[in-house]
Amino acid sequence: MINEKTENEISLMSYAGKVCYDLLNLMETEVKAGVTTKELNEIAEKFIRDRDCIPSFLNYEGYPASICTSINDEVVHGIPKDRKLQNGDIIKIDVGACYKGYHADTARTYKVGKVSEEISNLMKYTEEALYKGLSVIKEGIKLNEICKSIESVALEHGYGVIRELTGHGIGTVVHEDPYIPNYSNNESELILKEGMTLAIEPMFSLKGRKVWILEDDWTIVTQDGSPAAHYEHTIAVTKDGYKILTGE
Repeated sequence: MINEKTENEISLMSYAGKVCYDLLNLMETEVKAGVTTKELNEIAEKFIRDRDCIPSFLNYEGYPASICTSINDEVVHGIPKDRKLQNGDIIKIDVGACYKGYHADTARTYKVGKVSEEISNLMKYTEEALYKGLSVIKEGIKLNEICKSIESVALEHGYGVIRELTGHGIGTVVHEDPYIPNYSNNESELILKEGMTLAIEPMFSLKGRKVWILEDDWTIVTQDGSPAAHYEHTIAVTKDGYKILTGE
């Protein structure tokens, strides 16, 4: 069952979302060659807690950190450690915060120094796919309209759409129904209603779409080693559109 949120519940999620948004903006200055992902995690946890929130990911189903830091061919769920960022890397930072029992979830991909035009375009068009997916949202549409809009960008540019990973509902837990694939499908027939809160998150790889999970049981990487990009916003469905809860 999918619960529509009240104005007050959306307000609590919006506060958590603003904390996440501000943190990702801070990461623009913290992500640089020589910094370890463990250091980024420490900065993030302090930032979240200093604003009366709890890191949503820490201990979620056993996850050992406050943010996910996924480098290059790592798509999602990379665990922060002593690995240093290097020039030419890209890193996906995924963050969640919980305020008074309500969660928000957002992600962004960052360049470390200079990257190739090919990878820069992957980042550009994955982010474009996020906003194309958001652009169709309003009460009364089928969920699959979002999925189809996101996939259209990947098809246009020849990127792999990671099928094993999806967007999701969000609220009093990080992952609620429904699942939101990034490709058109026959299962996403749900009709959107005002007050639904969703995390929309395209994940594209430069080439092949197949992935596997590393021995840490968390980090998901592309099988062919090609780099991947990831962008995400938490939104609330409105009568005429949507409101981004993880933005300004």
